[in-house]
Amino acid sequence: MKGFLIKTLINAAAIWVAAWIVPGITLAGDDWQHKTLTVVTVALLFGVVNWLIKPVVKFFSFPLFILTLGLFTFIVNALMLWLTSWASDKLDLSFHVDGFWAALFGALIISLVSWGLSLALDDD
Repeated sequence: MKGFLIKTLINAAAIWVAAWIVPGITLAGDDWQHKTLTVVTVALLFGVVNWLIKPVVKFFSFPLFILTLGLFTFIVNALMLWLTSWASDKLDLSFHVDGFWAALFGALIISLVSWGLSLALDDD
């Protein structure tokens, strides 16, 4: 349970950084409390999307992973972020990704920040 909480908070911080850096990703809200609640909810949603849908997409696109030597991972991560944005709109959350390129750069930022924070905050 502690690992799940840490990973969710790491994803929330990474999504917040991506929304801060990438112009096409918006995290709207009146005050920082609303933004914090929104980004934690989006991080939970992002985790669910990655847990449920990403393995299926990776399975069916396995030949593309082989053909591109793994670079197709960036495309899949961008699509998962874009899907999270769509689901956030349906759940009336204040998180939106404007287009594929914003999703691609956002997914790259989220991956880098998550990786760095995971190294800094070891699960043990």
